[in-house]
Amino acid sequence: MLKRRDENGFHYLYDHYSGALYGVILRIVHSRECTEEIIQDVFVKIWNCIDQYDSSKGRFYTWIINIARRTAIDYLKSKSFQNGLKNQSLSQYICDTTEFSESDHSSEDIGLKNVIGNLENDKQELIDLAYYQGYTQIQIAEKLKIPLGTVKTKLRKALILLKQLLKDRT
Repeated sequence: MLKRRDENGFHYLYDHYSGALYGVILRIVHSRECTEEIIQDVFVKIWNCIDQYDSSKGRFYTWIINIARRTAIDYLKSKSFQNGLKNQSLSQYICDTTEFSESDHSSEDIGLKNVIGNLENDKQELIDLAYYQGYTQIQIAEKLKIPLGTVKTKLRKALILLKQLLKDRT
């Protein structure tokens, strides 16, 4: 439906995935106002780039989550956001996300946290930093004080294990 640019396909996409996308974006930007702005961009990108989705390379859910994650990170890196931080008080960008951690607005709709919990602690930490907190691999290496190559290798292994765990669940 989406690839045919069917309006019903867009409604289905929004109804079934907006909560999870909202949760991912909010965990990265920590601002409801920014999240609402970014999620609009994410749905436009999904709609405009739907022809680029290849089911042989991965699940649709993973593809749209990655679009949301990259868009949120790009937003944080943007000059306009960085300039805004210089001109605004910090309290504007602090948001208590605890109310969202138990709500419909998270990846918990598919029980992802439970599956990630089956990984070793170091792999859980890498996935949390990269996908829930929005750190880049370079930032993870700096934060954990480990080489960038090690971060890349461990994160790749973690994702391969996670993929296998998810495959075993279905």
